[in-house]
Amino acid sequence: MTHKEYLSLIDEVIEKGRYKADWESLSGHKTPDWYYKGKLGIFIHWGIYSVPAAFNEWYPRGMYIEGTDEYKYHIEHFGNHKNFGYKDFIPDFKAEKFNAEEWISLFKEAGATYVTPVAEHHDGFAMYDTAFNRWNAKEMGPCRDVLGELKAACENQGLTFCASNHRAEHYFFLNGGRKFDSDVNDEEYRDFYGPAVASDELLHGMGESTESVDGEEPTQEWLEDWLVRLCEMVDNYKPLIVYFDWWIQNKGFKPYLKKFAAYYYNRALEWGKEVTINYKHNAFPLGVATLDIEKGALAGVSPFPWQTDTNIGKRSWGYRKDNEFKSPYEVVTTLIDVVSKNGMLLLNIGPKPDGTITEEETAVLRKMGEWLKINGEGIYSTIPWLKFMEGEAKTKEGAFSEGEVPYTDKDFRFTYKDSTVYAFWMKPSDSDSVTIKSLKAGFRGILVKKITVLGSDDELSFKADGEGLHIELKEKAESELPLCFKVELL
Repeated sequence: MTHKEYLSLIDEVIEKGRYKADWESLSGHKTPDWYYKGKLGIFIHWGIYSVPAAFNEWYPRGMYIEGTDEYKYHIEHFGNHKNFGYKDFIPDFKAEKFNAEEWISLFKEAGATYVTPVAEHHDGFAMYDTAFNRWNAKEMGPCRDVLGELKAACENQGLTFCASNHRAEHYFFLNGGRKFDSDVNDEEYRDFYGPAVASDELLHGMGESTESVDGEEPTQEWLEDWLVRLCEMVDNYKPLIVYFDWWIQNKGFKPYLKKFAAYYYNRALEWGKEVTINYKHNAFPLGVATLDIEKGALAGVSPFPWQTDTNIGKRSWGYRKDNEFKSPYEVVTTLIDVVSKNGMLLLNIGPKPDGTITEEETAVLRKMGEWLKINGEGIYSTIPWLKFMEGEAKTKEGAFSEGEVPYTDKDFRFTYKDSTVYAFWMKPSDSDSVTIKSLKAGFRGILVKKITVLGSDDELSFKADGEGLHIELKEKAESELPLCFKVELL
């Protein structure tokens, strides 16, 4: 099918479908139950950028900007950009040890319910089979349909398959290579490196110009091509979430976002599936899709379900040889805090170019899974309680605001389900008793029937008064991770 034919198909599906390409029609789109109840997903940043394994997944951008550390590193390790460009890493992206079933088995063990691989990052290399991009993993590098294999493994093991697409930013991502003698300027590779638009406004690409709604717009040709590629991905792989990174909030994308959402939501009705779109920077109105906050959080409970995405690796989303990693405690407390505020967590890993997952990320995932086997009752299928927190430790609001939160034994987070409050003790101490002030006698007429700690059937003695709910522990807490009190109400 040609671009023109696909554009006609898109219009036809929208014309016949329930959803039209306008916000009024798209508003009120329901958050999928499987997503809201599932709470935890795995994000996968895996691509050519794992081969140099230096800096981060933005290596291809940095290597083409003169004077940067990436630029100097590239020359020192690989030579000049004319003779060895980003495309020349592809043969070493072999994925010889990649096993989709093993990956999904690990994610399932970790307690995840959905999986979101990056189908195409800003670098323009598609990790799936496509008629509209010859630079793809099925034809080059691994010579495997990575996205297709992950989808099949998800279906085999009962996890929900989703996909992330970052192609929008490819419009300018490699534009630094326009400024000197590099292979970006070779017309033979234009279909890989993209237009690499090197206007003054877009040259640095993460400044005010690409954060703003009113920045320089992409061309109609680019926008139509972007739409066609997305719709082809949706038709061929049927992901139940499509995740977008930034820049789609640019006003030039607006008509095409409406078309994509209408097309995708209409297709989902044909499949009989519940779907949504993840977005940033108010690219979509509330109630049309699901807001995502990168490496950050909301300060309080949102009336709309939302998501945060963050990584286990501290220094890169993709594989980096000298990465540092978050502890299981950081990951688990992030999950609890996000869920208490009506959110979901998308937790990222960055596999090696051979297709193996680092030992450090594997260890964190397994530890989280062990914790969720005991405490998942207070996470999955829950809603926010009357209060989401108690204590002084708080997360900062906004994207890229995350950091280690100084929890103490006075900090709690709450969730709710089936006449039960789940009170997560964020930093257990070795005390014989615990007081939860938010459950004091008389609060909203609440009466407590029974208290246990998840993982034990032993009932705990308690007393409620004007100061709080005082719980006597049968033994001192020795857990390095949060404990959860199951507080059943009368």
